[in-house]
Amino acid sequence: MFGVAQSSKSQFLDKARQAREERKGQRERERAATQIQALIRRYLCRCQLQKQIRREVDEFFDGCDAGSSKRNALSIFKIARKLLFIFIMKEDKLRFEKLCRCILGSMEVENEHKVWYVSLALSKDLALLWIKQVKDILWVSCEFLKKLKPDILQDNKMVTLYLSMLVTFTDTSTWKILRVKGEALRPALNRICENIMGQLNQKGFYTILQILLTNGLARSRPSLSKATLTAIFTLALRPVIAAHFSDNLLRSLLINIMSVPAIVSHLHTLTPECIAMIQAHDLLRKFILFLSREEQCSDICVCLEGSHTLCLLGNLIHLGYLTEKVLEDEANHFVRDLTDMLSYCQRYVSQKKSNLTHWHPVLGWFSQTVDYGLNESMPLVTKQLQYLWGVTVIRTLFSDVLSKKLENQEPAQSGAQSSTQQTNLPVKSLFKRAFQKSASVRNILKPVGGRRVDSVEVRKVCSICVLYQTALTTLTQIRLQILTGLTYLDDLLPKLWAFICELGPQGGLKLFMECLNNDTEESKRLLAMLMLFCDCSRHLITILDDIEVYEEQVSFKTEELVTISSFLNTFVYKMIWDGILENAKGETLDLFHSVHGWLMVLYERDCRRRFAPDDHWLRKDLKPSLLFQELDKGKRRAQLLLQYIPHVIPHKNRVLLFRNIVTKEKESLGLVETNSASPHVTHITIRRSRMLEDGYDQLRRLPVNSIKGVIRVKFVNDLGVDEAGIDQDGVFKEFLEEIIKKVFNPALNLFRTTSGDERLYPSPTSYIHENHLQLFEFVGKMLGKAIYEGIVVDVPFASFFLSQVLGHHHSTFYSSIDELPSLDSEFYKNLTSIKRYDGDVGDLGLTLSYDEDVMGQVMWYRSLLEHLLIGVV
Repeated sequence: MFGVAQSSKSQFLDKARQAREERKGQRERERAATQIQALIRRYLCRCQLQKQIRREVDEFFDGCDAGSSKRNALSIFKIARKLLFIFIMKEDKLRFEKLCRCILGSMEVENEHKVWYVSLALSKDLALLWIKQVKDILWVSCEFLKKLKPDILQDNKMVTLYLSMLVTFTDTSTWKILRVKGEALRPALNRICENIMGQLNQKGFYTILQILLTNGLARSRPSLSKATLTAIFTLALRPVIAAHFSDNLLRSLLINIMSVPAIVSHLHTLTPECIAMIQAHDLLRKFILFLSREEQCSDICVCLEGSHTLCLLGNLIHLGYLTEKVLEDEANHFVRDLTDMLSYCQRYVSQKKSNLTHWHPVLGWFSQTVDYGLNESMPLVTKQLQYLWGVTVIRTLFSDVLSKKLENQEPAQSGAQSSTQQTNLPVKSLFKRAFQKSASVRNILKPVGGRRVDSVEVRKVCSICVLYQTALTTLTQIRLQILTGLTYLDDLLPKLWAFICELGPQGGLKLFMECLNNDTEESKRLLAMLMLFCDCSRHLITILDDIEVYEEQVSFKTEELVTISSFLNTFVYKMIWDGILENAKGETLDLFHSVHGWLMVLYERDCRRRFAPDDHWLRKDLKPSLLFQELDKGKRRAQLLLQYIPHVIPHKNRVLLFRNIVTKEKESLGLVETNSASPHVTHITIRRSRMLEDGYDQLRRLPVNSIKGVIRVKFVNDLGVDEAGIDQDGVFKEFLEEIIKKVFNPALNLFRTTSGDERLYPSPTSYIHENHLQLFEFVGKMLGKAIYEGIVVDVPFASFFLSQVLGHHHSTFYSSIDELPSLDSEFYKNLTSIKRYDGDVGDLGLTLSYDEDVMGQVMWYRSLLEHLLIGVV
């Protein structure tokens, strides 16, 4: 009974709860329906209002197009207000275009101040509303500019229209109302323009201009016209000038405008008036001084990142080239600014490809994101960077060094002639100038000392050297261009060497060795100067031929090369022997490679043709016995000495050292007969009539240790009968000498001889032997065996072939022209005579082709370049 009553009560409560929930749901549905209806009604009302307003706007502009009457400023203001109220960029694009044309048209009317749109600025009731409307219209114009592509004809017209709006209402110079109302209103109206520009800047005006400039200029052919480019740059300068070149606006100008690829180059070409404007406002000086503050320069670089920092760098260098007076006055700050920007880029330059690097056409592998949209403009940016190592800038920056007259030096060229732009010279004149004989007659330069290293002049020269050295390590893909530019002036390197000779109390080596042990900024700068001198001098020597080095003595006299090589030899030796190289890294390691590279170029030049006295390269303070002891103990410095400068040890001692090394290796491999064991012996049977074939078949597959071991030769005749005699190395020596004589016989066509001194090199037609590569490998093993056993063989290899074997051709500074005389001295002589030919080379009737005797048949080859030239013609 109680259970039934309890159940009925629960059912009643459930029904009541369900009823309440249903009523609540009904109320929510009714509320949602009401809200939806309100939204729909509002949407329909808004659509109806928009249609009505658009209809009114269309009727207004149709009346303007019909030309029935001139619309006064108030009517334009009202219709613009309506349009802006319902403005949607996609739908009202054409209407906004008509509004802009209508406003610009009103500003061009003569002597009707009520028609001028700007006249509303003088109305007490409408002035504030008018200013707001102008700001809105100009910002909408900016939004359109951001989306337009100047290379499209229709878009280009729109760009002109919206830029005209911006130019008109950010400056009062074209406002005709001032003629009627008087100049007294100009200050007030100028403040209105400044207010408008301030509002645009807050919204990102410079970013819009940057996008527009990049779209129009970051390509192989610019799509912006002279008028358009002038308008954009004028708009970019107006806020800066109005703000009296405040730091904030200079920063925006540098980040957004001056970082546009090659903008200075385009301005100089298309609109020189803008360059004159930059010079009139002394903008370059202001940029240099702004960036001279370390935190400002760092901020700019971080904002731009690598690719755009490089573009800014190119524009500043180009401006410096165009504004030489400012460059002279602010040389110190200019050098420091460029060094800081290059150093920022250098932090992200990588030596190799990885998952974190991207390829950049100037920087190489770069660990920051690369804007590939800038690639088309990189040739122009590179051309701007080239001004840094052009004659004008080098003469300006190195004026303290170049102004010093070397003793007994003849007067330098006139200033006008010296400032001639390097890149404007004809190609033929450029090469003649680069290789002509130095006009100076002077004494030999030697270390003398006497100049304080903490003087202003030394610090300035060191800073400039740091700049160029940083450029060499950062702009990896145009490194050779930089070196060529720095070596273009005949007198720069000798005067820089003279400057180095004067440093410190005694001059020369001692100062730089002290710098290696001092981790100060001053020491690093001095070492950077030495490093730049070595890199440039090494590059110069590799492009000079023997006549220019030994007879004309371009830049350096041979006596100076002796002094320099002695300095370099000692410097490298001390870096190795004093243990500096063992722990070297970073800048110290780079310095070593620069000095060592210059040293080895001089050493190889001296090996080809002597300029140094006997025993010049030897270190008399190095005892061979001490070196041998340290090598036995595995000392690192002794190993590095043999690796980098073996020439400091007399040749006979090097041979003795090699023989000792071979003996020890034989002992370790068990190849020497002892009382307790005998070495493994390889026996081969050779027919004298087929000595090469039998030797090749039996020896080519032997493992390395077997070839190093004892090989016993048994000669047999064609019938297989043994010859008398027992091989106690004598028969093997005879076999080895005969084998080498046969393989190097030109009749076999495995090797050829040069035309002059009959030196050996691999035959280009050796492929007639089916197994010619295996034969070359076999020859190499036999030569190695001869050296290993101390057997002297007469194999006169051509020097160019030895350079290939030693891997010198992989070096950046390898010069194939220097090796050419060892292949064909007559051909080399003819080439150098063409280089010095004073007339027109075309008169000689030469072609880019050559003849070659291939197995008795003369073959004529034409170069790919000549094929291309013929195709063009």
